[in-house]
Amino acid sequence: MSNPIPTPETEASSQRQTSETTGPLTGFARLQGQTKNWLLKELGVDRAVAFTVFARGWSGIAGVITILLIAHFLSPAEQGYYYVFGNLIAVQIIFELGFSFVILQMASHERAHLTISADDVISGDPIAHARLASVLQKTVRWYTTAALVLAVSLLVVGSYFFSTHHQGTTTVHWQFPWYADALAATLTFQLDPILSFMEGCGFVPNVARLRFAQALTGSTFAWLALATHHGLFAPAALITCNVVVTLVYLFRRRRLLLPLMRFDPGTNRIHWMKEVWPFQWRIAVSWLSGYFIFQIYNPILFAYRGAVAAGQMGMSLSMANGLQGLAVSWLTTKIAPFGSLIARREFQQLDRVFFRALRQAVLVCIAITLIAWLGCLYLSVRNFKFAHRFLEPSLLAVVFLSSIMNIFVFGEAFYLRAHKQEKFLINSVVGAFAVGLSAFFFGRLYGAAGMVISTAVLNLGGLVWATLVFLKYRRIWHAE
Repeated sequence: MSNPIPTPETEASSQRQTSETTGPLTGFARLQGQTKNWLLKELGVDRAVAFTVFARGWSGIAGVITILLIAHFLSPAEQGYYYVFGNLIAVQIIFELGFSFVILQMASHERAHLTISADDVISGDPIAHARLASVLQKTVRWYTTAALVLAVSLLVVGSYFFSTHHQGTTTVHWQFPWYADALAATLTFQLDPILSFMEGCGFVPNVARLRFAQALTGSTFAWLALATHHGLFAPAALITCNVVVTLVYLFRRRRLLLPLMRFDPGTNRIHWMKEVWPFQWRIAVSWLSGYFIFQIYNPILFAYRGAVAAGQMGMSLSMANGLQGLAVSWLTTKIAPFGSLIARREFQQLDRVFFRALRQAVLVCIAITLIAWLGCLYLSVRNFKFAHRFLEPSLLAVVFLSSIMNIFVFGEAFYLRAHKQEKFLINSVVGAFAVGLSAFFFGRLYGAAGMVISTAVLNLGGLVWATLVFLKYRRIWHAE
């Protein structure tokens, strides 16, 4: 009779037999499995995080290359226009109204009661199926209308801003690049919410892989625009590539999306004003406040200190935001799972996933911003000409410190909003008012230094306040 309990001797014998029959391939496969388990457990790198990190990692590498090309092919004045283009495009947040985040949360809560097969066939609770279809239908209708209004608004507002705030003797031909950028942004504005819907349905790794493809193709065409002396067309080229890649992906998912668009929700449709609007309008105000917290610096410097100062701030913030975006991948890829865990009231698992992801995101942010700052410090000490396209190292250090503090606030916001409630409304409005006012006042008086330092002080206070709100509602909701 064989012994059913394996001993060290029998395990070793079994391993020898396996090695003899399968050769080194099994050992390599075992090493792959151990490596995968270590990455998943210690670093939190699952497929969704991996593709998101690849995408944002590539964006970070591409961002460095883009910065070098901008410094080589664009004048300091054109650099200012380049970055202010992005700040004005961000005005779309007014039309977006936080809808994409709401869509993700709504879809993830309904998806928790459904199964989607490999060939995109939905089964499960018929009520959840109807409500999921209703979410997609309302999404498409809203963004189609909003996109038309956005296109007109961007063209008018941007043309007025650049025409009335031109400074210096250098002539920059911004008109056609701006029109192309605005129209391309309108297209991606209409498509991105459908990707949020797909993430809510559980396709987080797929969308992350799509983002990676977007990053690869978009940066390549942006570089071509810069290298062929059409640098101000680079943002439009990048966004247009994103649109094309997204359309290809959505076409491949038509077996899921088209039936949902044709599905009649009947009496189970989402009652938006009753169920969603109380949450959405708070998200909308918070996101609108975010414009003044994150996007207001360059336009103010452009208007009062000129395009060159705006370009230095823009390039510094671009690098800081890119590194911050890479680190926050550990959190954003968990937003849909957060919603599903809450729908099933698995709060202990929710906390385990959240706090592990937050810790990983913060550590990654600290590491990569420190490396980037040391690199910029070296360039400045060696007096490389390229270093003058950034803020000076002391101010850049303060910008990076603010990025690390933002990781905590982002994580706390993701966690609370996954409960389909917005408790950071007052924080966002007060923060927007304080940051906008201080940026305007100190920016006019002291330039970038006044902006950066005053914002860091306000961010520290905002972090303390946000953490108190987070702890309060986490305790209340989970006790219930």
